[in-house]
Amino acid sequence: MDQPTWLSLLPPIIAIATALITKQVFLSLFSGIWIGWILLDGGNPILGLRDALESMVAVFLDRGNALILIFSAQIGAFIALTQRSGGVEGFVNWIVERGYVRTVRGVRLLPSVIGLGLFLESNLTCLISGAVARPLFDRFRLSREKLAYLCDSTAAPVCVLFPFNAYGAVIMGILASQNVTNPLGLLVSSMVFNFYALISIAFVFYIAISGRDWGPMARAETRARETGKVLRDGATPLVSDEVLSLPTKEGATPRARNMVVPTLVLLAAVLLGLYLTDGDGSTAIFWAMSLAVVLAAAMSVGQRIFTVQESIDIIMRGVGGLVPVLVLIVMAFALGATTRELHAGEYLASLTQGTLSPILLPPLLFVMSAIMAFATGTSWGTFAIMLPIGVPMAATLGLDLRLMVGAVLGGAIFGDHSSPISDTTIVASLAAGSDHIDHVNTQLPYALLAAAVSVILYTVAAILL
Repeated sequence: MDQPTWLSLLPPIIAIATALITKQVFLSLFSGIWIGWILLDGGNPILGLRDALESMVAVFLDRGNALILIFSAQIGAFIALTQRSGGVEGFVNWIVERGYVRTVRGVRLLPSVIGLGLFLESNLTCLISGAVARPLFDRFRLSREKLAYLCDSTAAPVCVLFPFNAYGAVIMGILASQNVTNPLGLLVSSMVFNFYALISIAFVFYIAISGRDWGPMARAETRARETGKVLRDGATPLVSDEVLSLPTKEGATPRARNMVVPTLVLLAAVLLGLYLTDGDGSTAIFWAMSLAVVLAAAMSVGQRIFTVQESIDIIMRGVGGLVPVLVLIVMAFALGATTRELHAGEYLASLTQGTLSPILLPPLLFVMSAIMAFATGTSWGTFAIMLPIGVPMAATLGLDLRLMVGAVLGGAIFGDHSSPISDTTIVASLAAGSDHIDHVNTQLPYALLAAAVSVILYTVAAILL
Protein backbone atom coordinates (compact mmCIF):
# COMPACT_ATOMS: atom_id res chain seq x y z
CA MET A 1 0.00 0.00 0.00
CA ASP A 2 1.55 3.28 -1.15
CA GLN A 3 -0.74 5.55 0.85
CA PRO A 4 -2.70 4.72 4.02
CA THR A 5 -6.45 4.43 3.52
CA TRP A 6 -9.36 3.12 5.53
CA LEU A 7 -8.03 -0.36 4.70
CA SER A 8 -5.19 0.36 7.13
CA LEU A 9 -7.74 0.02 9.94
CA LEU A 10 -9.11 -3.30 8.69
CA PRO A 11 -6.71 -5.69 10.55
CA PRO A 12 -7.32 -4.36 14.07
CA ILE A 13 -11.04 -3.92 13.41
CA ILE A 14 -11.38 -7.54 12.26
CA ALA A 15 -9.22 -8.88 15.07
CA ILE A 16 -11.03 -7.00 17.82
CA ALA A 17 -14.55 -7.54 16.48
CA THR A 18 -13.96 -11.25 15.86
CA ALA A 19 -12.49 -11.73 19.33
CA LEU A 20 -15.45 -10.01 21.00
CA ILE A 21 -17.98 -12.02 18.98
CA THR A 22 -16.37 -15.49 18.94
CA LYS A 23 -14.27 -15.24 22.14
CA GLN A 24 -11.51 -17.05 20.18
CA VAL A 25 -8.84 -14.48 20.91
CA PHE A 26 -5.82 -16.31 19.44
CA LEU A 27 -7.51 -17.11 16.14
CA SER A 28 -8.90 -13.58 15.95
CA LEU A 29 -5.55 -11.92 16.51
CA PHE A 30 -3.81 -14.08 13.94
CA SER A 31 -6.58 -13.37 11.44
CA GLY A 32 -5.93 -9.65 11.87
CA ILE A 33 -2.19 -10.10 11.41
CA TRP A 34 -2.68 -12.26 8.30
CA ILE A 35 -5.16 -9.85 6.70
CA GLY A 36 -2.78 -6.97 7.37
CA TRP A 37 0.07 -8.69 5.59
CA ILE A 38 -2.17 -9.73 2.71
CA LEU A 39 -2.82 -6.01 2.21
CA LEU A 40 0.88 -5.22 2.49
CA ASP A 41 1.75 -7.98 0.00
CA GLY A 42 -0.60 -6.71 -2.65
CA GLY A 43 -3.43 -9.14 -1.94
CA ASN A 44 -1.32 -12.34 -2.04
CA PRO A 45 -2.56 -14.65 0.76
CA ILE A 46 0.47 -16.99 0.55
CA LEU A 47 3.00 -14.21 0.92
CA GLY A 48 0.73 -12.71 3.55
CA LEU A 49 0.82 -15.92 5.59
CA ARG A 50 4.61 -16.08 5.32
CA ASP A 51 5.06 -12.50 6.46
CA ALA A 52 2.42 -12.84 9.19
CA LEU A 53 4.45 -15.66 10.74
CA GLU A 54 7.66 -13.69 10.27
CA SER A 55 6.11 -10.70 12.02
CA MET A 56 5.55 -12.84 15.11
CA VAL A 57 9.19 -13.91 15.06
CA ALA A 58 10.24 -10.27 14.67
CA VAL A 59 8.54 -9.44 17.97
CA PHE A 60 11.53 -10.93 19.79
CA LEU A 61 13.98 -8.66 17.94
CA ASP A 62 12.70 -5.62 19.83
CA ARG A 63 14.39 -5.38 23.24
CA GLY A 64 11.39 -3.77 24.90
CA ASN A 65 9.07 -6.50 23.65
CA ALA A 66 11.45 -9.21 24.81
CA LEU A 67 11.66 -7.68 28.29
CA ILE A 68 7.87 -7.57 28.58
CA LEU A 69 7.61 -11.22 27.52
CA ILE A 70 10.24 -12.29 30.06
CA PHE A 71 8.59 -10.19 32.74
CA SER A 72 5.26 -11.84 31.97
CA ALA A 73 6.82 -15.29 32.33
CA GLN A 74 8.36 -14.20 35.62
CA ILE A 75 4.91 -13.30 36.89
CA GLY A 76 3.99 -16.98 36.68
CA ALA A 77 7.07 -17.94 38.67
CA PHE A 78 6.35 -15.29 41.30
CA ILE A 79 2.72 -16.36 41.68
CA ALA A 80 3.64 -20.04 41.91
CA LEU A 81 6.34 -19.47 44.54
CA THR A 82 4.23 -17.23 46.77
CA GLN A 83 1.25 -19.58 46.46
CA ARG A 84 3.10 -22.82 47.16
CA SER A 85 5.23 -21.40 49.98
CA GLY A 86 2.11 -20.30 51.88
CA GLY A 87 2.76 -16.59 51.37
CA VAL A 88 -0.59 -15.84 49.75
CA GLU A 89 -2.57 -17.91 52.25
CA GLY A 90 -0.67 -16.31 55.13
CA PHE A 91 -1.29 -12.82 53.79
CA VAL A 92 -5.01 -13.43 53.37
CA ASN A 93 -5.26 -14.88 56.87
CA TRP A 94 -3.35 -11.91 58.27
CA ILE A 95 -5.64 -9.37 56.59
CA VAL A 96 -8.79 -11.14 57.75
CA GLU A 97 -7.57 -11.79 61.31
CA ARG A 98 -6.48 -8.16 61.75
CA GLY A 99 -9.87 -7.00 60.56
CA TYR A 100 -8.48 -4.90 57.70
CA VAL A 101 -11.00 -6.46 55.33
CA ARG A 102 -14.26 -7.51 56.97
CA THR A 103 -16.89 -6.85 54.32
CA VAL A 104 -17.47 -7.33 50.62
CA ARG A 105 -17.12 -3.57 50.21
CA GLY A 106 -13.70 -3.70 51.86
CA VAL A 107 -12.59 -6.47 49.51
CA ARG A 108 -13.72 -4.44 46.48
CA LEU A 109 -11.83 -1.40 47.76
CA LEU A 110 -8.58 -3.31 48.34
CA PRO A 111 -7.32 -3.50 44.72
CA SER A 112 -8.58 0.03 44.10
CA VAL A 113 -6.56 1.46 46.98
CA ILE A 114 -3.48 -0.56 46.01
CA GLY A 115 -3.78 0.63 42.42
CA LEU A 116 -4.06 4.26 43.52
CA GLY A 117 -0.89 3.94 45.59
CA LEU A 118 1.18 2.15 42.95
CA PHE A 119 1.80 4.62 40.15
CA LEU A 120 5.22 3.36 39.08
CA GLU A 121 4.24 1.12 36.14
CA SER A 122 0.84 0.01 34.87
CA ASN A 123 1.63 -3.70 34.45
CA LEU A 124 3.20 -3.82 37.91
CA THR A 125 0.09 -2.16 39.35
CA CYS A 126 -2.15 -4.84 37.82
CA LEU A 127 0.12 -7.63 39.02
CA ILE A 128 0.28 -6.54 42.66
CA SER A 129 -3.41 -5.62 42.90
CA GLY A 130 -4.48 -8.94 41.40
CA ALA A 131 -2.09 -11.09 43.41
CA VAL A 132 -3.12 -9.53 46.72
CA ALA A 133 -6.88 -9.33 46.11
CA ARG A 134 -7.63 -12.47 44.08
CA PRO A 135 -7.81 -14.94 47.00
CA LEU A 136 -10.09 -12.56 48.91
CA PHE A 137 -12.33 -12.03 45.89
CA ASP A 138 -12.72 -15.80 45.59
CA ARG A 139 -13.44 -16.16 49.30
CA PHE A 140 -16.08 -13.41 49.26
CA ARG A 141 -17.71 -14.64 46.02
CA LEU A 142 -16.77 -11.69 43.85
CA SER A 143 -16.25 -12.29 40.14
CA ARG A 144 -12.84 -12.40 38.51
CA GLU A 145 -14.24 -9.99 35.90
CA LYS A 146 -14.80 -7.39 38.61
CA LEU A 147 -11.26 -7.84 39.93
CA ALA A 148 -9.80 -7.48 36.43
CA TYR A 149 -11.78 -4.26 35.95
CA LEU A 150 -10.62 -2.78 39.24
CA CYS A 151 -6.99 -3.71 38.54
CA ASP A 152 -7.09 -2.37 34.98
CA SER A 153 -8.88 0.87 35.81
CA THR A 154 -6.39 1.86 38.49
CA ALA A 155 -3.35 1.04 36.34
CA ALA A 156 -2.83 3.21 33.25
CA PRO A 157 -5.38 5.87 34.35
CA VAL A 158 -3.43 6.32 37.60
CA CYS A 159 0.06 6.09 36.09
CA VAL A 160 -0.61 8.76 33.46
CA LEU A 161 -1.50 11.29 36.18
CA PHE A 162 1.93 11.07 37.81
CA PRO A 163 4.99 12.54 36.09
CA PHE A 164 7.60 10.56 38.04
CA ASN A 165 7.33 7.25 36.25
CA ALA A 166 7.86 5.79 32.78
CA TYR A 167 4.69 7.41 31.46
CA GLY A 168 5.89 10.81 32.58
CA ALA A 169 9.33 10.31 31.07
CA VAL A 170 7.89 9.35 27.67
CA ILE A 171 5.36 12.20 27.59
CA MET A 172 7.87 14.84 28.68
CA GLY A 173 10.35 13.60 26.08
CA ILE A 174 7.76 13.99 23.31
CA LEU A 175 6.75 17.44 24.56
CA ALA A 176 10.39 18.51 24.67
CA SER A 177 10.79 17.41 21.05
CA GLN A 178 7.99 19.87 20.21
CA ASN A 179 10.02 22.74 21.70
CA VAL A 180 7.89 22.98 24.84
CA THR A 181 10.05 25.01 27.25
CA ASN A 182 8.75 23.41 30.46
CA PRO A 183 7.52 19.86 29.72
CA LEU A 184 7.13 18.94 33.39
CA GLY A 185 5.10 22.04 34.16
CA LEU A 186 2.87 21.46 31.12
CA LEU A 187 2.34 17.80 32.02
CA VAL A 188 1.40 18.65 35.61
CA SER A 189 -0.95 21.47 34.58
CA SER A 190 -2.62 19.27 31.94
CA MET A 191 -3.59 16.65 34.51
CA VAL A 192 -6.75 18.51 35.46
CA PHE A 193 -7.81 18.22 31.80
CA ASN A 194 -7.15 14.48 31.58
CA PHE A 195 -10.85 13.95 32.09
CA TYR A 196 -10.94 10.27 31.15
CA ALA A 197 -8.30 9.23 33.68
CA LEU A 198 -9.91 11.26 36.45
CA ILE A 199 -13.42 9.99 35.70
CA SER A 200 -12.25 6.38 35.45
CA ILE A 201 -10.59 6.52 38.86
CA ALA A 202 -13.60 8.22 40.46
CA PHE A 203 -15.89 5.67 38.84
CA VAL A 204 -13.82 2.77 40.19
CA PHE A 205 -14.27 3.97 43.75
CA TYR A 206 -17.96 4.59 43.18
CA ILE A 207 -18.40 1.02 41.95
CA ALA A 208 -16.26 -0.40 44.75
CA ILE A 209 -18.12 1.47 47.48
CA SER A 210 -21.68 1.23 46.14
CA GLY A 211 -21.49 -2.24 44.62
CA ARG A 212 -23.78 -1.08 41.82
CA ASP A 213 -23.24 -2.68 38.43
CA TRP A 214 -25.07 -3.05 35.14
CA GLY A 215 -24.77 -4.95 31.90
CA PRO A 216 -22.34 -7.88 31.60
CA MET A 217 -20.62 -6.95 34.88
CA ALA A 218 -23.89 -7.15 36.81
CA ARG A 219 -24.52 -10.62 35.38
CA ALA A 220 -21.01 -11.73 36.32
CA GLU A 221 -21.41 -10.46 39.88
CA THR A 222 -24.82 -12.13 40.25
CA ARG A 223 -23.37 -15.42 39.04
CA ALA A 224 -20.48 -15.26 41.49
CA ARG A 225 -22.65 -14.20 44.42
CA GLU A 226 -25.45 -16.74 43.90
CA THR A 227 -23.50 -19.76 42.65
CA GLY A 228 -19.98 -19.14 43.91
CA LYS A 229 -18.66 -19.39 40.32
CA VAL A 230 -16.05 -16.64 40.08
CA LEU A 231 -15.66 -17.56 36.39
CA ARG A 232 -18.47 -18.32 33.96
CA ASP A 233 -18.93 -21.87 32.74
CA GLY A 234 -16.67 -22.42 29.76
CA ALA A 235 -14.39 -19.50 30.59
CA THR A 236 -10.69 -19.83 29.79
CA PRO A 237 -8.59 -17.85 32.28
CA LEU A 238 -5.26 -16.62 30.95
CA VAL A 239 -3.43 -18.27 33.85
CA SER A 240 -3.98 -21.98 34.26
CA ASP A 241 -5.38 -23.38 37.49
CA GLU A 242 -2.15 -25.27 38.08
CA VAL A 243 -0.58 -21.88 38.84
CA LEU A 244 -3.42 -19.97 40.51
CA SER A 245 -4.71 -22.90 42.53
CA LEU A 246 -1.41 -24.17 43.90
CA PRO A 247 -2.08 -25.03 47.56
CA THR A 248 0.38 -24.35 50.32
CA LYS A 249 2.89 -27.19 50.53
CA GLU A 250 1.96 -29.90 53.00
CA GLY A 251 3.53 -29.23 56.38
CA ALA A 252 4.44 -25.61 55.59
CA THR A 253 3.14 -22.88 57.87
CA PRO A 254 1.40 -20.09 55.95
CA ARG A 255 3.40 -16.90 56.53
CA ALA A 256 2.42 -13.50 55.16
CA ARG A 257 6.06 -12.44 54.91
CA ASN A 258 6.67 -14.99 52.16
CA MET A 259 4.52 -12.79 49.96
CA VAL A 260 4.91 -9.36 51.55
CA VAL A 261 8.71 -9.20 51.62
CA PRO A 262 9.28 -10.13 47.95
CA THR A 263 6.49 -7.76 46.95
CA LEU A 264 7.97 -4.82 48.87
CA VAL A 265 11.40 -5.57 47.44
CA LEU A 266 9.82 -5.67 43.98
CA LEU A 267 8.29 -2.22 44.46
CA ALA A 268 11.49 -0.72 45.85
CA ALA A 269 13.55 -2.24 43.06
CA VAL A 270 11.21 -0.84 40.38
CA LEU A 271 11.47 2.64 41.88
CA LEU A 272 15.27 2.40 42.02
CA GLY A 273 15.37 0.95 38.51
CA LEU A 274 13.28 3.79 37.09
CA TYR A 275 15.69 6.27 38.65
CA LEU A 276 18.83 4.50 37.41
CA THR A 277 17.50 3.97 33.89
CA ASP A 278 15.95 7.43 33.44
CA GLY A 279 12.42 6.07 33.31
CA ASP A 280 12.98 2.87 31.29
CA GLY A 281 9.99 0.98 32.68
CA SER A 282 10.60 -2.31 30.83
CA THR A 283 14.19 -2.61 32.08
CA ALA A 284 13.32 -1.54 35.61
CA ILE A 285 10.49 -4.01 36.03
CA PHE A 286 12.49 -6.85 34.42
CA TRP A 287 15.34 -6.57 36.92
CA ALA A 288 12.97 -5.93 39.81
CA MET A 289 10.88 -9.00 39.01
CA SER A 290 14.03 -11.10 38.62
CA LEU A 291 15.15 -10.01 42.08
CA ALA A 292 11.71 -10.71 43.57
CA VAL A 293 11.57 -14.24 42.13
CA VAL A 294 15.07 -15.05 43.39
CA LEU A 295 14.23 -13.63 46.83
CA ALA A 296 10.94 -15.57 47.06
CA ALA A 297 12.77 -18.78 46.20
CA ALA A 298 15.63 -18.05 48.60
CA MET A 299 13.26 -17.33 51.49
CA SER A 300 11.43 -20.61 50.89
CA VAL A 301 14.68 -22.56 50.73
CA GLY A 302 15.98 -20.75 53.83
CA GLN A 303 12.84 -21.77 55.77
CA ARG A 304 13.26 -25.33 54.45
CA ILE A 305 9.88 -25.21 52.77
CA PHE A 306 11.51 -26.19 49.45
CA THR A 307 14.78 -27.62 48.36
CA VAL A 308 16.68 -25.78 45.66
CA GLN A 309 15.44 -28.30 43.09
CA GLU A 310 11.85 -27.91 44.27
CA SER A 311 12.13 -24.12 43.90
CA ILE A 312 13.38 -24.50 40.34
CA ASP A 313 10.57 -26.95 39.55
CA ILE A 314 7.95 -24.54 40.92
CA ILE A 315 9.46 -21.65 38.94
CA MET A 316 9.30 -23.72 35.74
CA ARG A 317 5.75 -24.76 36.56
CA GLY A 318 4.75 -21.14 36.99
CA VAL A 319 6.41 -20.09 33.74
CA GLY A 320 4.72 -22.98 31.94
CA GLY A 321 1.33 -21.85 33.17
CA LEU A 322 1.89 -18.46 31.51
CA VAL A 323 2.46 -19.86 28.00
CA PRO A 324 -1.03 -18.78 26.77
CA VAL A 325 -0.32 -15.25 27.99
CA LEU A 326 3.02 -15.15 26.22
CA VAL A 327 1.48 -16.29 22.94
CA LEU A 328 -1.26 -13.70 23.31
CA ILE A 329 1.24 -10.90 23.94
CA VAL A 330 3.36 -11.96 20.95
CA MET A 331 0.28 -11.84 18.72
CA ALA A 332 -0.80 -8.48 20.15
CA PHE A 333 2.66 -7.01 19.49
CA ALA A 334 2.70 -8.48 15.98
CA LEU A 335 -0.71 -6.99 15.21
CA GLY A 336 0.48 -3.62 16.51
CA ALA A 337 3.56 -3.81 14.27
CA THR A 338 1.34 -4.72 11.32
CA THR A 339 -0.89 -1.69 11.83
CA ARG A 340 2.22 0.48 11.99
CA GLU A 341 3.39 -0.95 8.66
CA LEU A 342 -0.01 -0.01 7.26
CA HIS A 343 0.39 3.49 8.77
CA ALA A 344 -2.99 3.20 10.50
CA GLY A 345 -1.99 5.82 13.05
CA GLU A 346 -0.98 8.32 10.39
CA TYR A 347 -4.26 7.72 8.55
CA LEU A 348 -6.29 8.37 11.68
CA ALA A 349 -4.20 11.42 12.48
CA SER A 350 -4.82 12.81 8.99
CA LEU A 351 -8.54 12.79 9.71
CA THR A 352 -7.98 15.48 12.35
CA GLN A 353 -6.71 17.86 9.69
CA GLY A 354 -9.11 20.11 7.83
CA THR A 355 -11.43 23.04 8.37
CA LEU A 356 -13.11 22.56 11.74
CA SER A 357 -14.32 24.88 14.44
CA PRO A 358 -11.60 25.23 17.13
CA ILE A 359 -14.21 24.27 19.71
CA LEU A 360 -14.42 20.80 18.15
CA LEU A 361 -10.69 20.14 18.11
CA PRO A 362 -10.14 19.05 21.76
CA PRO A 363 -12.98 16.48 21.72
CA LEU A 364 -11.88 15.41 18.22
CA LEU A 365 -8.30 14.89 19.41
CA PHE A 366 -9.63 12.81 22.29
CA VAL A 367 -11.75 10.65 19.98
CA MET A 368 -9.00 10.16 17.40
CA SER A 369 -6.43 9.30 20.08
CA ALA A 370 -8.91 6.84 21.61
CA ILE A 371 -9.56 5.11 18.28
CA MET A 372 -5.85 4.96 17.48
CA ALA A 373 -4.88 3.46 20.86
CA PHE A 374 -7.80 1.01 20.77
CA ALA A 375 -6.85 -0.18 17.29
CA THR A 376 -3.12 -0.44 17.96
CA GLY A 377 -3.19 -1.46 21.62
CA THR A 378 -0.64 1.14 22.69
CA SER A 379 -0.96 4.46 24.46
CA TRP A 380 2.72 5.36 24.07
CA GLY A 381 2.60 4.98 20.29
CA THR A 382 -0.50 7.19 20.28
CA PHE A 383 1.30 9.80 22.38
CA ALA A 384 4.13 9.81 19.83
CA ILE A 385 1.77 10.42 16.90
CA MET A 386 -0.91 12.67 18.35
CA LEU A 387 1.04 15.00 20.66
CA PRO A 388 3.10 16.37 17.73
CA ILE A 389 -0.25 17.15 16.09
CA GLY A 390 -1.98 18.63 19.12
CA VAL A 391 0.86 20.87 20.36
CA PRO A 392 1.43 22.89 17.14
CA MET A 393 -2.31 22.93 16.48
CA ALA A 394 -2.86 24.61 19.84
CA ALA A 395 -0.18 27.22 19.06
CA THR A 396 -1.50 27.94 15.57
CA LEU A 397 -5.16 28.29 16.53
CA GLY A 398 -4.61 29.91 19.92
CA LEU A 399 -6.12 26.98 21.86
CA ASP A 400 -5.27 26.13 25.46
CA LEU A 401 -2.22 23.86 25.28
CA ARG A 402 -3.08 22.16 28.57
CA LEU A 403 -6.48 21.17 27.21
CA MET A 404 -5.05 19.79 23.97
CA VAL A 405 -2.41 17.73 25.78
CA GLY A 406 -5.00 16.45 28.25
CA ALA A 407 -7.26 15.41 25.37
CA VAL A 408 -4.51 13.38 23.68
CA LEU A 409 -3.43 11.72 26.93
CA GLY A 410 -6.99 10.93 27.96
CA GLY A 411 -7.93 9.47 24.59
CA ALA A 412 -4.78 7.35 24.45
CA ILE A 413 -5.42 5.99 27.93
CA PHE A 414 -9.03 5.12 27.07
CA GLY A 415 -7.93 3.17 23.99
CA ASP A 416 -5.11 1.41 25.81
CA HIS A 417 -7.34 0.70 28.82
CA SER A 418 -10.14 -0.79 26.71
CA SER A 419 -8.38 -2.56 23.84
CA PRO A 420 -8.20 -6.37 23.98
CA ILE A 421 -4.78 -6.22 22.30
CA SER A 422 -3.25 -3.86 24.88
CA ASP A 423 -0.55 -5.42 27.07
CA THR A 424 -2.03 -3.70 30.15
CA THR A 425 -5.46 -5.19 29.47
CA ILE A 426 -3.86 -8.61 29.01
CA VAL A 427 -1.86 -8.35 32.23
CA ALA A 428 -5.02 -7.27 34.12
CA SER A 429 -6.75 -10.45 32.94
CA LEU A 430 -3.65 -12.43 33.89
CA ALA A 431 -3.38 -10.92 37.37
CA ALA A 432 -7.07 -11.45 38.10
CA GLY A 433 -7.15 -14.98 36.66
CA SER A 434 -9.97 -13.87 34.36
CA ASP A 435 -11.04 -14.93 30.90
CA HIS A 436 -9.54 -12.18 28.75
CA ILE A 437 -12.54 -11.54 26.50
CA ASP A 438 -14.89 -11.65 29.51
CA HIS A 439 -12.75 -8.92 31.07
CA VAL A 440 -12.98 -6.78 27.94
CA ASN A 441 -16.75 -7.32 27.58
CA THR A 442 -17.54 -6.43 31.18
CA GLN A 443 -15.19 -3.44 31.36
CA LEU A 444 -16.05 -1.81 28.04
CA PRO A 445 -19.48 -0.37 29.03
CA TYR A 446 -17.91 1.40 32.00
CA ALA A 447 -15.01 2.72 29.91
CA LEU A 448 -17.36 3.94 27.17
CA LEU A 449 -19.46 5.84 29.70
CA ALA A 450 -16.36 7.58 31.06
CA ALA A 451 -15.26 8.36 27.48
CA ALA A 452 -18.66 9.82 26.58
CA VAL A 453 -18.61 12.11 29.61
CA SER A 454 -15.05 13.11 28.68
CA VAL A 455 -16.11 14.17 25.18
CA ILE A 456 -18.79 16.42 26.68
CA LEU A 457 -16.30 17.94 29.13
CA TYR A 458 -13.75 18.62 26.40
CA THR A 459 -16.40 20.42 24.39
CA VAL A 460 -17.48 22.51 27.37
CA ALA A 461 -13.88 23.29 28.30
CA ALA A 462 -13.09 24.37 24.73
CA ILE A 463 -16.01 26.83 24.86
CA LEU A 464 -15.03 28.25 28.26
CA LEU A 465 -11.27 28.53 27.82
